[in-house]
Amino acid sequence: MTALVASDLDRTLIYSAAALDLTQPDAEAPRLLCVEVHDRAPLSYMTETAAVLLADVAATATFVPATTRTREQYRRIHLPGPPPEFAVCANGGHLLVRGESDPDWRRTVAARLAARCAPLDEIRGHLARTADPAWLRKERVAEDLFVYLVVERTLLPDGWVADLADWAGARGWTVSLQGRKIYAVPKPLTKSAAVAEVARRTGAAEILAAGDSLLDADLLLAADRGWRPGHGELAAAGWQAPHVTALEARGAAAGEEIVRAFRAAAGGSRSDG
Repeated sequence: MTALVASDLDRTLIYSAAALDLTQPDAEAPRLLCVEVHDRAPLSYMTETAAVLLADVAATATFVPATTRTREQYRRIHLPGPPPEFAVCANGGHLLVRGESDPDWRRTVAARLAARCAPLDEIRGHLARTADPAWLRKERVAEDLFVYLVVERTLLPDGWVADLADWAGARGWTVSLQGRKIYAVPKPLTKSAAVAEVARRTGAAEILAAGDSLLDADLLLAADRGWRPGHGELAAAGWQAPHVTALEARGAAAGEEIVRAFRAAAGGSRSDG
């Protein structure tokens, strides 16, 4: 049996130009591979070294991208190596199998949400009443599963996100602030649940995981081994777990270090049987 490698994408494996955090002199900067184009312009990158390492991981283990992106947003990304057989989108709301959303998994998710948390419309209504147009730039619903706001971060009042998190938490929802986006996601909607389903189907011997945000914490906790970069929501909070390595590297350098760790760990978990 092989390892299952489940990783968040944005600011974990792939980076926008603003998130690359290149600190070395220009002449010493790493070569970059564009892995996403949006509106006919390059959007997301990996270092070329990370790309080669990721192709090795995909050849050695079951590699599962695990993202909060919608299916449409995920399909813009072209990672090195063969297309993954499984992918987790919408924070676990969709389990893609060879590119198509698995209907059994959709039914499972719908039943969990109906039983365990307030409906989406209630959350949207609260956001509409409390978000100030002075700092709110956009409101988006993702896959009819969760909602996020795009905000002007410098104008966001102190305590607004914490107050929202308290209100939403009592209704079975999680709030996460990532860059200019504030996510409100049902607590039963998790990457870890979808990844566990992939592990069940593949008989994975071990789960390795990486992520940078609060929405990745459940995935990291459920893994046998995990890694988080030196940037992001979890790093800012000082989040730790005994089996999760907190890297000091930030930006694209952290992405490269994570894939290197995946390759070493997955290669060591292979069985000849």
